[in-house]
Amino acid sequence: MPGFIARKLCPDLIFVPVDFTKYTHYSDLTRKVFRNYDPHFIAGSLDEAYLDITEVCRERGLSGGEIAEELRSSVYSETGLTCSAGVAANRLLAKVCSDINKPNGQFVLQNDRSTVMTFVSFLPVRKIGGIGKVTEHILKDALGIKTCEEMVQKGSLLYALFSQSSADFFLSVGLGLGGTNTPQVRSRKSISSERTFAATGDERLLYSKLDELAEMLSHDMKKEGLTARTLTLKLKTASFEIRSRAVSLQRYTCSSDDILKHATKLLKAELPVSVRLIGLRMSQFVEEIRNSDPSQGTITKFIVQKDSSRQAQDLDDNDSFDLDANKNCLSNDESGNVSFGSHETSSAHLKDVVEYEERSQIDSGKVIPNQECMKKEERLQILEGDSLLKKYKECKPDTSHSMNDNSNATEAVSVFPQTEPLYWIDGYKCVLCGIELPPSFVEERQEHSDFHLAQRLQNEETGSSSSTTPSKRRILGKEKVNSKPKKQKPDQKDSSKHIPIHAFFTKSNQNS
Repeated sequence: MPGFIARKLCPDLIFVPVDFTKYTHYSDLTRKVFRNYDPHFIAGSLDEAYLDITEVCRERGLSGGEIAEELRSSVYSETGLTCSAGVAANRLLAKVCSDINKPNGQFVLQNDRSTVMTFVSFLPVRKIGGIGKVTEHILKDALGIKTCEEMVQKGSLLYALFSQSSADFFLSVGLGLGGTNTPQVRSRKSISSERTFAATGDERLLYSKLDELAEMLSHDMKKEGLTARTLTLKLKTASFEIRSRAVSLQRYTCSSDDILKHATKLLKAELPVSVRLIGLRMSQFVEEIRNSDPSQGTITKFIVQKDSSRQAQDLDDNDSFDLDANKNCLSNDESGNVSFGSHETSSAHLKDVVEYEERSQIDSGKVIPNQECMKKEERLQILEGDSLLKKYKECKPDTSHSMNDNSNATEAVSVFPQTEPLYWIDGYKCVLCGIELPPSFVEERQEHSDFHLAQRLQNEETGSSSSTTPSKRRILGKEKVNSKPKKQKPDQKDSSKHIPIHAFFTKSNQNS
């Protein structure tokens, strides 16, 4: 239970200070023993682990119970700590077996179907890891399910009331099925820190808690070498309502000052509020973008390939380019040089151009030397697109006098200008919008360049479409001049030809 509740129940309660350094030390010692039996063991926590001893039993000709006894003895001789063990066909059953003969004992469940089903049939649902008090209350009081065997008997009811994943879990428990393979290591998606305390609405106390959390979160991120750009604030009110507010930062960071700055804004928007828990979470790491799908292309590559393929279909020139994705893809040859399929320019020539361009830009002061960290392959792709766009402009027919010669002629407007390299002030600040991106963020800088390119293309397309409007207006003006005026209908409100209705009936009565 939370410490402040325990102190209310027992005012004389003595809290023993924690010592995680000591806990971690002894946990490392036990894990050294575990590696002797299974190098790929799964650590459930500091004091819990799952080991696959199948190969050890086969190699040494021992049973699972004998290996478990030897392992427990090795842990005691290494650390002086006792431990309990459970031996079964899978992790689910082994976890249950390890709790039977605690402390300092073990239980072996034979790997036989009838034995396993008999063991599971009388097993209370609360003994299964993952079924807590709330789930037990629902299964027992609402559905009348007390043992794992009854889960199979009422499986249709579970699938009707619970989600697919929950019902699958319940049914696997009832059949005694569990995991045996080693799960794959997943990359971290977020990192967080939170604290629970007595419910309070004191803004000064809440801000101080937020400052502590920002420092702790920043320390953990620096320890693991992580930088992120999405910050999430979690609040649990006095009524146990969960509130979550998130904001995306302009740059990747692990600084406590940046975290506290944006977290304070998020908290200020929720005040006044009585809170009993505050948490901060950082997500969207740089590694997630770098390890993203390599088949995901950029806007520049998409625009150049699509427009060039259309232009290649329209031009009859033999020097036109075929930008089919299957024919013109980057490949690495045996010597490590980058070569282009179905292209005239050789890789050696492009490398010379890259080196010459870097030297010329550095000498002219346009590019900071730190910018040389850009990948050579990306620079080669940019030069490839530039040469393609130049040839596109050379092959483009001159249509400047087409409207003067023939007013009904249709003009094809090109929306692909010559791409220009995007410069960064002091090596990290965009010259166009002022956003800051370090040189190490290669993919982010490429996406930023693609954004400016797409924005420029859209503006030019809008300008070209608006330039054709005056001609349409002139044509409409001529049509208005040549059109004949419409005949006006005679005025129907002529008082000399029509009389009011009341006057008509008055005149009829006089005649009668």
